[in-house]
Amino acid sequence: MSAFIQQLPALIGVVIGALGSYLVVMRGEQVRFRQERAARWEERRLTVYADWARALKRSVTLTYRVASHLGNDPHPHPLSPEEAAPLMAEATVARDPSGEALLLLGSPEVVEKARAWVVTVMEMEEFLRAETRDPAAWQALLERQRVGRDRYYTAVREDLALPPGHSARWQLAATPTPTPAPPSAPTPPSTPGSRT
Repeated sequence: MSAFIQQLPALIGVVIGALGSYLVVMRGEQVRFRQERAARWEERRLTVYADWARALKRSVTLTYRVASHLGNDPHPHPLSPEEAAPLMAEATVARDPSGEALLLLGSPEVVEKARAWVVTVMEMEEFLRAETRDPAAWQALLERQRVGRDRYYTAVREDLALPPGHSARWQLAATPTPTPAPPSAPTPPSTPGSRT
């Protein structure tokens, strides 16, 4: 019995060491699992946010083209309202699933900015359905849409802890006008038998 009592502290130490090791490993696994899960959800949210922006941008591009047909926008590829109607209906239907995924996975701030952006796009669509020809009013709507898009992207970046991005304000470089070449001196007529 005295040998057992002498070895008891060592046995207790082994048991405590094993329990401690088990707890440390389990704690590390829990932390790793949480980090991996958070990363997976961030990837999913990024995909949902990008899908929503892509779907809405498709509608925006169609509105630019119809506005060009009506004389409100300088888009180089005008599209008549009749030709655009089925495309716009398709774009609207296509953005519904993206919107549902956004509601499910998006943060409240991002969802609110997405709502503001889509409301402006819907106003642009209504403006064009009425076949309004008012370039100044169109430009005001266009600016509101750009601000809405910018606020949406800012909210997405904040939600995903991404660095600030580009403003998407593309400044087109003015094409340089070619300067006329100075007139060249007339070449003298060649005489027969001369080599030039």
